[in-house]
Amino acid sequence: MSENINNEQTLEPLSQSPKTRLRRSPKRAVFDRQALYNIFDEAMVAHVGFVQDEQSFVIPMLVWRWENRLFIHGSNGSRMIKALCGEQSICITATLLDGMVMAKSAFHHSSNYRSAMVMGSCYVVEDKQEVEQALEVFMELIAPGRWPHLRPPTTSELAATTVLAIDIEEASVKIRSGGPIEDEGDLDWPVWTGELQLRQKVTAAVEDQYSVGEMSDYSEAWGERWGL
Repeated sequence: MSENINNEQTLEPLSQSPKTRLRRSPKRAVFDRQALYNIFDEAMVAHVGFVQDEQSFVIPMLVWRWENRLFIHGSNGSRMIKALCGEQSICITATLLDGMVMAKSAFHHSSNYRSAMVMGSCYVVEDKQEVEQALEVFMELIAPGRWPHLRPPTTSELAATTVLAIDIEEASVKIRSGGPIEDEGDLDWPVWTGELQLRQKVTAAVEDQYSVGEMSDYSEAWGERWGL
C-alpha cells in the first residue's frame, strides 16, 4: 500500500445540484473538492442519515475516505448496514468546529467551522481484496505504518463485516472563518470581541496492560492535533 494513499494531484471542482446549492449564506459555499476531502480526513467521525420504515435515523460513525469515495463498515447483522445495502438515498455529513466567534451583541455571536455533505447511495464492496485494502487504508489514516504489525484479519472476521462505499459526486462544502460581523452602531461598545479557537487534539497515549514494545510515532496522521 502506498504511503500517500490519498495524495490527489488534479481534482475536478464540486458541481452544484438543486440538492447541494446553498440557500443560507451562499457566499460560504466552497467548490474545492480537496477542501471536502480535508474535512472528512480530519473529522473521521461523520453522521450518516437514512430512512428506514418511514423513520429517519442519523448515526455517528467512523467514516474514512479513499480517493473519491467514502467508506463505512459494520457488522452484517447491523440494522443500519442492512438498510444501507439497498438502493435508498443517504446523506453523510462531517463538521469541524474551529472556533466560537464573540461579538458585541448576542445576536451576532457565531462560530467558525468547516462542514461537508455527501449524498447518494451506498454499495457493498464485494471484492475481498478491495475490502482488505479499504480496511488497511482506514488503519493507515489513523496510525501510519501500523497495519503490517497487526494480526491479519481472519476469514471469519472479514465474512462478518460489511464494507460500504459511496462515490463523492453530489456534495457541498460550507466554511466560515474570521471575526464577528458587527452592526456599525455597536463598534464602540466596550466588550472584548474575537474568536475562541478550538482544536481536537491527541492528549495522551495510555498503554494497555497487554501492550508490548514501544509505541510508534503516529503524529503524521494527526498533524498539529498531536499534543503529546
